[in-house]
Amino acid sequence: MEIPKGSMKEMSIFSHELNEVLQLLIYLPANYSPLYKYSILIAQDGRDYFQLGRIGRKADEYLFKKEIENLIIVGVPYKNVEDRRKKYHPSGALNQKYIRFLAHELVPFLDQEFPTYQVGSTRALLGDSLAGAVSFLSALQYPNTFGKVLMQSPYVDEAIKQAAASFTQHHALEIYHVIGTRETEVRMTNGETSDFLTPNRELAKILLNKPFTYFYKEFEGNHTWTYWQPDLSRALKTVFHF
Repeated sequence: MEIPKGSMKEMSIFSHELNEVLQLLIYLPANYSPLYKYSILIAQDGRDYFQLGRIGRKADEYLFKKEIENLIIVGVPYKNVEDRRKKYHPSGALNQKYIRFLAHELVPFLDQEFPTYQVGSTRALLGDSLAGAVSFLSALQYPNTFGKVLMQSPYVDEAIKQAAASFTQHHALEIYHVIGTRETEVRMTNGETSDFLTPNRELAKILLNKPFTYFYKEFEGNHTWTYWQPDLSRALKTVFHF
């Protein structure tokens, strides 16, 4: 039997925090109806997750098989490499404004447009590399708004480790976290190379010592979509299982 395909729609939202219009890529399940309620997954690097991660196809399959709960996926694309760094990097000029945009502007917009549960435990943030970093920091700052975070090979620095170490609202947050064992010399957008594996392991030690609902795994691979794309299957089933 052919798996029914969900639909894609593009929307835009004006952010007062960022003083710009942001494009949104919205995945709605094949059986979408305003009579149902839906969990929300917000993906940073949004276009990459749909095109390279094929997240819509995976959702089609797992929703059809009833392996995950009803889910709307919202992709927030970046404009260019510079825009991405300013918004996603912990010390980026627009980092805090972008995090406030997610919590104070995007969430109310989505709750108004779609039949969501409107509780933090049914909202998740997703991201790879720098997109994973900003997703994690957003969840730490707004755990009652974002109850779940999925990080694929996130960028981790001292600020992120300190934020994790000082976080106390453990009951509010569920975390999915993977890193590749060959991510020791990752070429970053500024041209430099960095060891991602060691700081991710240090972050894992911090999180494992806290009473989170926490999934951590190291995969055999490097810092590319070659490995993040197949890992998305486990990520979706782990965090959104019935």
